[in-house]
Amino acid sequence: MAVAIAVLGKENSLKYFVCLNPELDLQFRYKMHTALDFIEEKLSSAGKPTNDVRELYLGQLYAAEDYKLYGYVTNTKIKFIIAVDPTNMLRDNEIRSMFRTLHNAYADAACCPFYVPGSMIKSPKFDKIVKGLMEEVV
Repeated sequence: MAVAIAVLGKENSLKYFVCLNPELDLQFRYKMHTALDFIEEKLSSAGKPTNDVRELYLGQLYAAEDYKLYGYVTNTKIKFIIAVDPTNMLRDNEIRSMFRTLHNAYADAACCPFYVPGSMIKSPKFDKIVKGLMEEVV
């Protein structure tokens, strides 16, 4: 189960954020922005010719006692970060599936003619899909 999900733009600005526990909202916002350092590090090492440039999933960024953070970057440098409860023994392919679902939902939301590129995502359909990712174990 995802504990928090964030979508960050090209310039690392927050485009969407949701947290299951409102009391931990600020804490997870900080952790999501901290994870950007790990994403940049993985992206800079991804420039080497041994890695597949089509691989969008970055894997586990880092783990703590109370959460694990996973990252995903699109070709247009939109970043998705998912915080997962470590008590859930999710396999890597289940996390990848969550990111694919999130990426598809983001693409649908960004293709809406009423969406202003670079602004916060305010789509009820996107909200529903994200909340579904947070409630179920894929």
